[in-house]
Amino acid sequence: MSDNLEIPRTNAKVSDPTRERSLNFLEKIYLPEIFRGMWYTLKQMFQPKFTMKYPEERFDPPPIFRGRPVLVEDDGQERCVACGLCARACPPLAISMQASEDSDDPKERYPDFFEINMLRCIYCGYCEEVCPEEAIVMSKDYDLVFEAREEAVYDKSKLLVSKEELKERLEYLREYKNRQFGQFWNFNEENNIHSVRNRDKRWETSLSLVEMIEEQRKQGKQPELDRD
Repeated sequence: MSDNLEIPRTNAKVSDPTRERSLNFLEKIYLPEIFRGMWYTLKQMFQPKFTMKYPEERFDPPPIFRGRPVLVEDDGQERCVACGLCARACPPLAISMQASEDSDDPKERYPDFFEINMLRCIYCGYCEEVCPEEAIVMSKDYDLVFEAREEAVYDKSKLLVSKEELKERLEYLREYKNRQFGQFWNFNEENNIHSVRNRDKRWETSLSLVEMIEEQRKQGKQPELDRD
């Protein structure tokens, strides 16, 4: 038998029992601490209440809130071009789609089917970050109830939401992305029906960051990186 098992320890937390603080009579009966806790609870009962009485009172999230992801419907058709970036970026693999082509469609490609398994979705927003067309965004919808697993798989009929209803989120994303990428990429809404090429009128996305900085300097402009 090992030595540490032969010698019993009085207290596993304190190696020296003589250093433990001795309790007085009131501390031993615990009544003062119980009354102190009850007094604190009584005081909190008369403080202003911040608790929302859900579901009678509904929470209206701000534009930065990440609710369930939805597809943006623009003029009766989805913006999605079925590039598959959102499915690639999704950590829990909750997104699945199948692309199809239509020569009459200005964007040429569209998702034949688009599904999101809401039981897998972790609301990280990666799909929204990588989407080049602002076709999938995080909505304000947070109240999701399913009676069966099949109901948690949302198809296009449940995912498509008009851009008017997502106006606040789209405006927030536009401000956020322009602040993040500077003046190199200006996410113009009228370009969303086209491919990712030529999204900005002044800059080509095929140029590297170094080439764009050099182009700015040639035009007599101070690059964004030099301003910081």
